[in-house]
Amino acid sequence: MDIQDILRVLPHRYPFLLIDKIIDVDADNSGIGIKNVTFNEPIFQGHFPGEPVFPGVLIIEGMAQTAGAMAIAAGAAAGVDHIVYLLTVDKCKFRKPAKPGDRIEYHIRKLRRRMSMGWFEAKAIVDGVVIAEAEVGAMVSPSEK
Repeated sequence: MDIQDILRVLPHRYPFLLIDKIIDVDADNSGIGIKNVTFNEPIFQGHFPGEPVFPGVLIIEGMAQTAGAMAIAAGAAAGVDHIVYLLTVDKCKFRKPAKPGDRIEYHIRKLRRRMSMGWFEAKAIVDGVVIAEAEVGAMVSPSEK
């Protein structure tokens, strides 16, 4: 999925769209979201001056956006807008910070799906090293707009 595909399925926009593309997509079973962390992102003005660190909560959000985009693209009915709501974050661990210049890969694997609910295993990887991991649960719902 390129950025245009992501923009079609997710309502997020700059500065809160936290994935640039999704590769190796297998419906909503698995995929890899890509986030290129750049120094000119607004978050680095305050997190932290002189020692820029990409916030862990935004890493989790990037995982959720990747899983949500995959789930919506795999199951969305033609002509119906959908939105995904993050409901749970479990077993979350941060192992190493992400910094400007890093390319974060969000490795997503579906654990289970029941009706509009999905649970996914997610790992954030930079240069082959796991920097964060979590299990995220989400619900896909028709958009009200």
